[in-house]
Amino acid sequence: MYADRSAGRHRAGWSAGRLVALAADIVALIIVVWIVLDLLDANRSNDVVQWFHDAATWLAGWSLDIFHLSRHWAQVIVGYGVAAVVYLVAGHALARLLQRV
Repeated sequence: MYADRSAGRHRAGWSAGRLVALAADIVALIIVVWIVLDLLDANRSNDVVQWFHDAATWLAGWSLDIFHLSRHWAQVIVGYGVAAVVYLVAGHALARLLQRV
């Protein structure tokens, strides 16, 4: 009887953990797509490009001014890249904790 309850909690934790990891992956992917689009000088008049710009800027707004680099490409990679890495590391760490519950 107790083994069944424990297995149910484990599956629930596993599902929640997978959901958190997936969310972190999606957030990081949005940011990385914007980095690539910016570095390739994508047309900002395009609605899709603008959506990625707006989403990535909103998600990474807290990290954009941590470092001030003279080259645009370096500023974009570091400014947005820091946020992508933090989301991945924090999201997957939280996912592992949830999977243990």
